[in-house]
Amino acid sequence: MPKRPMSVAEELKQVRPFATSAEEALVSVLRSAAVIRRVLGQRIDPFGISPAQYNVLRILRGAGTEGLPTLAVRDRLIEEAPGITRLIDKLESAKLVRRDRTGKDRRTVRCQITPMGLALLEEADEHVRAVQTLVAEAIPDEAERLKLVELLARLRAVVPTTAD
Repeated sequence: MPKRPMSVAEELKQVRPFATSAEEALVSVLRSAAVIRRVLGQRIDPFGISPAQYNVLRILRGAGTEGLPTLAVRDRLIEEAPGITRLIDKLESAKLVRRDRTGKDRRTVRCQITPMGLALLEEADEHVRAVQTLVAEAIPDEAERLKLVELLARLRAVVPTTAD
């Protein structure tokens, strides 16, 4: 019989109860994201890239041979990255990404993933799928996973994306 998972309060060794279930839900979402982010980082660290760099490569792979303008890459990131130019600079110096100004608007810099970047990403993807497997093992019921996705989408829909 599987053991009962710890509550977020137990994990954090919190003595006082949460003031509301909304507070507990918020802390639980943040804690879960941090735990998964840490595991993901450990899985892709051997490839010499950060989770943010992996995300940029994933986005550029999806963009195909046309690539994307730098700001479009920034807008598609899972987590906000304050220095998108610096992030792409590092990927470019590692020859995983290239920049191109040869489009219709020469002011726009398009970023494209290189064959070397594609190869690294393909290898790293295997390790990211292992993290996805952990999620599937933790929530083996497909309907429950889809419900979680729906609940998180509802949460994101009401949270402002900018500090007003």
